[in-house]
Amino acid sequence: MKLIRRPSTTPLWRDEFAVNQADERYVNRRQFAKFLVLTSLGMVAGNVWILIRSIFHRDPVFEPRAIAGAARTPVGGVTLFNYPGEHDPCILVRTAPETFVAYSQKCTHLSCAVVYEPESRRLECPCHEGYFAVEDGSVLQGPPPRPLPRIVLERRGGDLVATGVEILPRPRGATAATRCPLRDGGGA
Repeated sequence: MKLIRRPSTTPLWRDEFAVNQADERYVNRRQFAKFLVLTSLGMVAGNVWILIRSIFHRDPVFEPRAIAGAARTPVGGVTLFNYPGEHDPCILVRTAPETFVAYSQKCTHLSCAVVYEPESRRLECPCHEGYFAVEDGSVLQGPPPRPLPRIVLERRGGDLVATGVEILPRPRGATAATRCPLRDGGGA
């Protein structure tokens, strides 16, 4: 073992880490097979994780909650409430004397607040001009990708009770452009 290094024109790191750059550009069969095996094992582990989560998946349970002020809502009027949690705003619309519909008040595009316009009988998102049908929450026009989540309502005695949330999928092959009617020429 040498205690004193002889002076050299090559740097010390090249002596200690002898790497041939030309050989580093090529991947040999063993390295490539190792990469393929490790990548495949990672994909198998991910699929097993997805399978285990789907087996043990439970649908959320929603606690029934009475909607305060629903009986005092006039036809064509709205009542705002929170369901299923305290930070989940919802809108209740009274469309006829005995007919109520309720939806999440968050637009499915960027979570802006949705408001009801009784003149046009639709729910509107003022942020990006998204429009939803008041009857079923489906997208009429604009950028929202999905219908509004519907709040399931039940009558229990004289009270109107929210009992669940129903998320309707977008119909296969349908886009906002294929399902939206032309704007009416009367409004801005």
